[in-house]
Amino acid sequence: MPGINEGLALLSEQFMLMAGLAYAVAFCAFTWDLVTYSKTVRRGLAVETAGVTATAGVASADADQLVRVGAAGFMGQDLGAGPQGRGVRPSSKTHDGSDGITAGDSMRYGKAKRRAARIAVAITVVAAVVHGLAVLFRGLAAGRVPWGNMYEFCTTGGFTVALIFLLVLTRRDLRFLGTFVIGLVLVMITAASVAFWTPAGHLVPALQSYWLVIHVSIAVMSSSLFTLTFAMSVLQLLQSRRESSIASGKPDKALVMRLVPNALSLENMSYRINGIAFVGWTLTLMFGSIWAEKAWGRFWGWDTKEVWTFVIWVVYAGYLHARATRGWTGTRAAWLSIVGYLCVVFNFTIVNVYFSGLHSYAGVGS
Repeated sequence: MPGINEGLALLSEQFMLMAGLAYAVAFCAFTWDLVTYSKTVRRGLAVETAGVTATAGVASADADQLVRVGAAGFMGQDLGAGPQGRGVRPSSKTHDGSDGITAGDSMRYGKAKRRAARIAVAITVVAAVVHGLAVLFRGLAAGRVPWGNMYEFCTTGGFTVALIFLLVLTRRDLRFLGTFVIGLVLVMITAASVAFWTPAGHLVPALQSYWLVIHVSIAVMSSSLFTLTFAMSVLQLLQSRRESSIASGKPDKALVMRLVPNALSLENMSYRINGIAFVGWTLTLMFGSIWAEKAWGRFWGWDTKEVWTFVIWVVYAGYLHARATRGWTGTRAAWLSIVGYLCVVFNFTIVNVYFSGLHSYAGVGS
């Protein structure tokens, strides 16, 4: 068995630190994008209000023109001309499906130039590349796939979350998720480096199997997708509460949520992604059982890790079934999705650290 390349192991840790710093900068940039957007909308609303107030005692044609100017400043678009050359107010649906209160349902990129968001995405790309190199060097240092313990699972999982997020960004404008997703990646890297750090080493005999690659890779991918839907479900709850507040006549205080699609759109996308992730988690459970039979001579032994893997499967199965057949939509569906992700986190942290079993390997667990 080849020895551990300590030089590459050290280089991996240095790259992981650089990736963490880059993610921190990207997190700040995404946050700044939300702040600047909120300020821009607030100024636009102030201009619109001032335009309406200033026209209270003037002719109707002049009033329409001032309202048109104020609304155009807020919506950032050319409203065109109405009958007899008069300006028209924006309709309830714009070209991208937005209503002025939420973003477009299609989640397509609009014409607005959000410089902070662009910078944040560019920095995230750099961070993901450095992060990927850190994971690669860890594997090369140990001469195996870097998924043998909690440190490696956590760092690989964080990289997968960032990578999936960037891939989705090529098709949909999910930059409003940046603060939440990159924040979760930062938490994963920090937890890995502080609480779960384990020096590069060889795998214990039970993990020296090709099933490690199959089982863990699918588990990492599924967990990463669950991370995205967790962020979407949290935003869905916030957006749903905001929509209800506006519908009741209360002022819109969370202006930054205009960047976010309506609650139903978030729920639909979360449901589709959860469906894909659930298939992956089902395969994780199945392949784990096959691996257990080859390693320990039984498919199922009610080990704590096995039980919680099954609990996660049951929660997400219940979520998909309840939403599809029982009409569990809206906040109930969002809470079920959140509970499912909390079970994933519990399984990875509490179960691995505080419960002993056949799945406790390499330092604090795997």
